[in-house]
Amino acid sequence: MTHHTPAGASAEAVLSRFTAALNRHDLCAALALTSSNCVFEATWPAPDGERSVGHTELEAAWKTIFNDPSSHFTIEESFTASESFMTGTRVVQRWRYDWDGGHVRGVELVTVKEGLITEKLANVKG
Repeated sequence: MTHHTPAGASAEAVLSRFTAALNRHDLCAALALTSSNCVFEATWPAPDGERSVGHTELEAAWKTIFNDPSSHFTIEESFTASESFMTGTRVVQRWRYDWDGGHVRGVELVTVKEGLITEKLANVKG
């Protein structure tokens, strides 16, 4: 299934769709909301996390989370930090990630440009 995101979609709408895809465990839908050169910095391994760039690397990085039927993300707080025609809209999200037997809280800096996520920099409380 192909998912289209209008270039004029707000950053908040894009991120809402991404979280919904994540919680449906729909990796294809989540990837469709990212740019072809999207950068993702994971919370693991310590201390700096792994950096993934592009759909192939994002798919590999996210596959375990999307394949875990017990995984669930809750956005606890979200706000737009800045907007720039050149770089896109920066959003800060405070989240909780639950799985069977545990949870962790974190913060993510996300950039959305032209209706697609171009950067997701994840940090976790340690």
